Amino acid sequence: MSLLGTQEKLTSPPPYKRAKIIETTATETQESSKSEMPTTQSASNNGSSLNGKSAENGQNEKLDENLYSRQIYALGQSAMIHLRKSSVLISGIGGVGVEIAKNLILGGVRNVTIHDTKNTKWLDLSSQFYLTSEDIGRNRAAACFSRLTELNDSVQCELSTDELTEELVQKFDLTILTDAPHEKQLLVNSWTRKHQKYFISTDARGLFAYIFLDLGEKFQLDDKDGEQVKEVLIEYINRENGDVFTLENSMHGLEDGDYVKFSEVKGMTEINNIEPVKVTVKKPNVFNIGNAAHGFSEYTESGRATQVKVPITLNFKSLEESMKDPETVIWDFAKLDNPTQLHSLWQALYKFEKEAGRSPAVRSQADSQKLKELLPEGAPEIDENLLLSFSFQATGNLQPITSVVGGIASQEAMKAVTHHTTPQQQWLYIDCIEALPGDYSSFDAAKLTEDDCKPRNSRYDGQAAVFGWKYQEELMKQKWFVVGAGAIGCELLKNLALMGVGCSPKGEGQIKITDMDQIEISNLNRQFLFRRENVGSKKSEVAARAVKRFNPDMKIEALSERVGEDTEQIFSDDFFHGLNGVANALDNVEARRYMDRRCVYYQLPLLESGTLGPKANTQVVYPHLTESYGSSNDPPEKDIPICTLKNFPYEIQHTIQWARDLFEGLFTGPAETANQFLADERGFLDRIEQMNVSQRIQALRAVKKSLIDDKPNSAEDCIKWAREQFQLLYHNQIRQLLHNFPPDQITSQGVKFWSGTKRCPKSLDYQPNLEMHYDFVYSASILRAQKYNLEPIVDKRRFLEVVNSIKPEPFEPRTGVRIAVTDAEAAEQDNDLDSEDSESVIDSLKLSLARLQIGGFKKLTPIDFEKDDDTNHHMEFITAASNLRAECYEIAPADRMKTKQIAGRIIPAIATTTAAVAGLVCVELYKMVDANGKLPKIPIERFKNAFINLALPFYAFSEPIRVPVKKYANKEFTLWDRLEVKSPLTLKQLMDWIKQETSVEVTMMSSGVSLIYAFFQNPAKSKERMDKDVKDVVVEVSGKPIPPHRRALVLEAVTENEEGEDVEIPYIVYNL
Repeated sequence: MSLLGTQEKLTSPPPYKRAKIIETTATETQESSKSEMPTTQSASNNGSSLNGKSAENGQNEKLDENLYSRQIYALGQSAMIHLRKSSVLISGIGGVGVEIAKNLILGGVRNVTIHDTKNTKWLDLSSQFYLTSEDIGRNRAAACFSRLTELNDSVQCELSTDELTEELVQKFDLTILTDAPHEKQLLVNSWTRKHQKYFISTDARGLFAYIFLDLGEKFQLDDKDGEQVKEVLIEYINRENGDVFTLENSMHGLEDGDYVKFSEVKGMTEINNIEPVKVTVKKPNVFNIGNAAHGFSEYTESGRATQVKVPITLNFKSLEESMKDPETVIWDFAKLDNPTQLHSLWQALYKFEKEAGRSPAVRSQADSQKLKELLPEGAPEIDENLLLSFSFQATGNLQPITSVVGGIASQEAMKAVTHHTTPQQQWLYIDCIEALPGDYSSFDAAKLTEDDCKPRNSRYDGQAAVFGWKYQEELMKQKWFVVGAGAIGCELLKNLALMGVGCSPKGEGQIKITDMDQIEISNLNRQFLFRRENVGSKKSEVAARAVKRFNPDMKIEALSERVGEDTEQIFSDDFFHGLNGVANALDNVEARRYMDRRCVYYQLPLLESGTLGPKANTQVVYPHLTESYGSSNDPPEKDIPICTLKNFPYEIQHTIQWARDLFEGLFTGPAETANQFLADERGFLDRIEQMNVSQRIQALRAVKKSLIDDKPNSAEDCIKWAREQFQLLYHNQIRQLLHNFPPDQITSQGVKFWSGTKRCPKSLDYQPNLEMHYDFVYSASILRAQKYNLEPIVDKRRFLEVVNSIKPEPFEPRTGVRIAVTDAEAAEQDNDLDSEDSESVIDSLKLSLARLQIGGFKKLTPIDFEKDDDTNHHMEFITAASNLRAECYEIAPADRMKTKQIAGRIIPAIATTTAAVAGLVCVELYKMVDANGKLPKIPIERFKNAFINLALPFYAFSEPIRVPVKKYANKEFTLWDRLEVKSPLTLKQLMDWIKQETSVEVTMMSSGVSLIYAFFQNPAKSKERMDKDVKDVVVEVSGKPIPPHRRALVLEAVTENEEGEDVEIPYIVYNL
């Protein structure tokens, strides 16, 4: 046996602790306990060398939170720790196998051993991205081993090239078989069952694939969905019937069978100490806990109910049993009959290959008939078209399908070793046969012959087996623009390279990619084209170089610009007119909407996608057929009320957002405002004259405070300031709040002021020996010094000497201080500021600033928040600031990781989901190819918008929404249509032309934000413009010249018919 890699004792996760659970009904209480899970057996492998650097034993290792942060947010820290202790064997390193290996290595599985006995063939190159033509004849695993090890230097990668044995298999927590004969699958599954290990088998042929999962009997699942636990505030608990009402009728989001625990309940204090209680949902704002509260004291006020994830037990059948009685997960609800048919077809295929020693030949009617004869006894009636497609594609090998299967199978592997989120039970049959071109296409699959698809010893043999060589040649001429080179962008580039998009030998095709970002450590966990040595480099450039290694024929151009109106001289008419389509791989809605508008304007298809942890979605935007991305809007995020943030927080999210705002208010905004004043005093004063009174006062006070009142002269002054900030924020302001609203205050309605969501705070006294107290003042003093370009005091002994010498003034409550209780009161107070003697205040502030000799001032350094740099003290400050405020209000604190996620608005991400969603995107791209670069007139039902949640698992597909049709003057149009006219025309000539074309009258017309005509305008001004060229009018109104790269002006008109009714018409393209 050849076994290369590392020598280390692999440790298995500790046994799960017994969880005591109370299940309640209306009349009884029962106690039960979950049995302990047996520990998995250790595996020790011979031979040894770590890739890159040494790693500690998985049990003692500290998680690299910078590297794995986005995955930790997706899976949770406990699951991540399990991953770092697990061992996985992957057998069969073809297209699916290498995808799984890539994803699990990126994901941080402690030990990944890749195994294969097969040698590389041309067919493998269609989807195995780490193999090249030079590897033909070499063992597949050995050929790509070194490339896999580069992905993550904290994972032990090992290689095995001999036949699988029971001795080897039993060493691993999980064994994954890909493209293995059915008999081998049965044998290896019997070994894993015997040794209480886990098993996955998977295979992909053309547009078909499957995944099978066996996690044995009594598999313990710790968290069924991976979602954040739900928590609600309580209005009332009825101890007699067990009903629990949420505060202010908020939705609790619980389901029957969920468990909750209680805290902070007053009166009925006994309920705070009981074990988790099973609930029954009665209403969206009411759940029932049975008799769990029976006999307790009467409920008086307050309290929280927090969901508890209680382990459950799942049972799995062996492969042999499951072949006879399969349980399947539905892939596409529009094809409910396909899984049972495919279950039989795959059995027949393996039997065919065993008897014939080969797969059914491409487009062979004889082989498809033989496959039909080998269907197992009792098989359901098989759709003839499905059988033919399946047989004809038995040698097919498509990168998008292997990407989908590899992503899903990798997620199932992570579930197995982490016991986190629901594993599939037990079969998933995938088919994407809608991607085969129909009679609407020049490449109708029904007309393909054996000669059209036969292999040519080419890297595209596997794809040509499905679509034919003429289609392949057209695909290679395609020109696509990939927007974003992050996680999805990297996966898209990989897929496109192996599909051959932009890889024409004659140089006719091309891929263009842009991304303005640079590579960070946290990217390496899922953006697999990047390595540690690339950190700091431009994503697009590194990605373009890396993907060329997958397919040297790819013609790719890398740009590093953001897409937007300010870069339209780069992404110009010429840029877009040469494209066949756009694939978005963006992480923000604004850029998505912009690219959507561009694609509608240039009549280009758009492939949209996004992920959120294990969830993902895709959307097809197709000219003249579907609605656009911008046709629908997600509901806006709910903002935290200002008064909640300022004075009445009750969730840790509130204190984190408060701390984030505090950071901006202390270290960013004031410095930027002061610099504007220093750079151009007169211009600054002119600009603020355009503001309202309160905004002017705030801006002037900020400058005065930064440059006069609070300007430090030394690092010691910065420490003094930081210590005073602690006193102000956590002592004085809290004491003032309690002075205004004492703990026992009763409102005019006769209820306690400090009740419901209002938590009565307590002030803090500074204690430098407490971590958060120390961190706040220490980090604040350093940031303050950096802002004023001073050398901070970082020596902790010197820092403590200075801070201990500071004696803050004792607090004295001020009278007449108004504290807003609602946002309406806060707005009223702002208005009051406008009505005060504001002009004299402004004059006084201006006078103080006029006395400054600004020539002697150095510019301040605004500090922009950067969450991923552990050395810059940003997260240290925000974590301490938030947790100190949480301590004031008796809110449970958050660790640095959680604080970082909320403060940095980090989106959870994981490589498995991005691989799957990028594969689904490229399946849709297959449907957009026709002869001579044209778009096929494809029926809308062929396209599939997808929503998947790998955690559940759940897969849903729907056809895109058809673009709505509108009418004017008995003419139909959609958002894809426009009225085009050539220049030069005067404004009057244009309006007359519009009336002639549409039979309606123009009442207003605009170009962007510039209103160039309106019926209510000054008649003289309108008459003057009517005789001018439209181009000149736009320049005059906008005050900006038309950029030389722009070929046309886009105009929008408001029109009405003879009856005076508003009529919508398409936008006007005025070609220059």
